[in-house]
Amino acid sequence: MSDVGSEEFDDEQGSLGEYEGHRNEAGERHGQGKAVLPNGDTYQGAYENGKRCGQGTYKFKNGARYIGEWYMNLKHGQGVFYYPDGSKYEGSWVDDQRQGHGVYTYPNGDTYDGEWLHHQRHGQGTYTHHDTGSQYMGTWIMGKMESAGELIHLNHRYQGNFVNNNPSGPGKYVFDIGCEQHGEYLQLEQDKGETEEDETVITTTLKWKPKAVTGLSVWTSEKDSATSAQAVVEE
Repeated sequence: MSDVGSEEFDDEQGSLGEYEGHRNEAGERHGQGKAVLPNGDTYQGAYENGKRCGQGTYKFKNGARYIGEWYMNLKHGQGVFYYPDGSKYEGSWVDDQRQGHGVYTYPNGDTYDGEWLHHQRHGQGTYTHHDTGSQYMGTWIMGKMESAGELIHLNHRYQGNFVNNNPSGPGKYVFDIGCEQHGEYLQLEQDKGETEEDETVITTTLKWKPKAVTGLSVWTSEKDSATSAQAVVEE
């Protein structure tokens, strides 16, 4: 889901580039115009003092396309980016990066609706799996599920804390039949041989340790959780 950076192709001033549109008194591109870059990319939209600024559409020769706001040649503001692999991001941009609130639709139909920072899922957000309908609602830190969150499945859900994309510590399963199972997730490390560089490979497995079954109750995150949130992911 990496972006094609428009800054790589900022060579519109090159002698081989073509431009048709308005200019200011200094001869700079200013106002509405259309440019064909030397590498075959095209841009049609607003310019200000020689820079892409305002609303415009940038089409990459590899099939990617961005429709939205620009500032100083960078994607900045609200916009939609269509990726060559069929994925799409619609939302906020800051200095050419996904930042703020946005919705990303992946090639397999999965979606993430939430906050972003430096191209990464970061803050509060919901990830929905297209095939199963399962969701993770909660806190994300630089692309990973962290802190308090909730995994929602067809007929049950898990509420607890997460570390590095996995449930960790106290939590509970809530079943639609009207009961809860309280317990905790233990992360067990196991040695798994050595690499060619004589480095020991350690794998982590999860183990659910049940403690009690009760009626339904209001869920609150554990005291040691860094923040409270909600979240969604597949089993």
